[in-house]
Amino acid sequence: MTPLFMLTGQILLAILVLASSIGFVLRLRNPGNATIVNLNARINAWWIMAVVLFSALVLGRYVTIVVFGFASLMALREFLTLTPTRKSDYWPLFIAFFIALPAQYWLLWTQWYGLFAIMIPVYIFFLISAASAISQDTDDFLSRNARILFAVMFCVYGVSHAPALLMLDIPSFRGHNAQLLFFFVFIVQISDVLQYIFGKLFGKHKMVPKLSPNKTWEGLLGGGLATMGIGALLAFVTPFTPLQAAGMAALIVIGGVMGGLVMSGVKRSLGAKDWGTGIAGHGGYMDRLDSLGFAAPVFFHIVRWIWALP
Repeated sequence: MTPLFMLTGQILLAILVLASSIGFVLRLRNPGNATIVNLNARINAWWIMAVVLFSALVLGRYVTIVVFGFASLMALREFLTLTPTRKSDYWPLFIAFFIALPAQYWLLWTQWYGLFAIMIPVYIFFLISAASAISQDTDDFLSRNARILFAVMFCVYGVSHAPALLMLDIPSFRGHNAQLLFFFVFIVQISDVLQYIFGKLFGKHKMVPKLSPNKTWEGLLGGGLATMGIGALLAFVTPFTPLQAAGMAALIVIGGVMGGLVMSGVKRSLGAKDWGTGIAGHGGYMDRLDSLGFAAPVFFHIVRWIWALP
């Protein structure tokens, strides 16, 4: 562990302590308030998620890959549990859980970037589609096949690009990729929090009320700008200059918002409020990964194209 990585951990600890202190004071002033109770449940969950992620980063790349692989598994399970399937979907589901997911993370383990980047959108796409066709069940064929493919693309392909940051070879940043992954995950999560806070304080104009009634333009603008400022302040843990870090934070905000809206649309279409109850105060794993799953591939490839390629 480098001194800079330890400083990153100390910053994270200070933020969590501050959040817990604020939650404690609010609970004393507003005992029994449902919003405050939910806030404290979220803060407690953040402690657990932060400890798991930071511990994985400390223990190394392989442990981190396993942690994200488990998160992908739980998200895929939540998605397909809520999604209507039939007995004839057995083999497509088998491929999703027992071939696509472990193979994608094995490619990360072995750092086989070429196949990692195309396996799911090319080979798994064809394999699952072929398995669906061989079942000979044509009832709602396209929708059933598309739902499984969408789940694999988001829960496995999208999410796996976060730990993929650890295999980038950035000449001026060798040995510090764990800090880059921390920066990405932290910006994704703090963006959601700040957009929620700014929306509650100043929100008047709803963005997409049919998809997400709580999202407002004021929340997006205020939370996005604040996130960019935090990104600039955290530039020292990345290979970016402060201006570049602010720009990358803006990219994460946009990708995260789009991911949240898309997955809200999916939930609405399935008649669900949350994906599950796996994380107290947050719903399910998918409720925490909806922003990350869209932002991770974009962030990964832009960092690779600009900073990692010769």
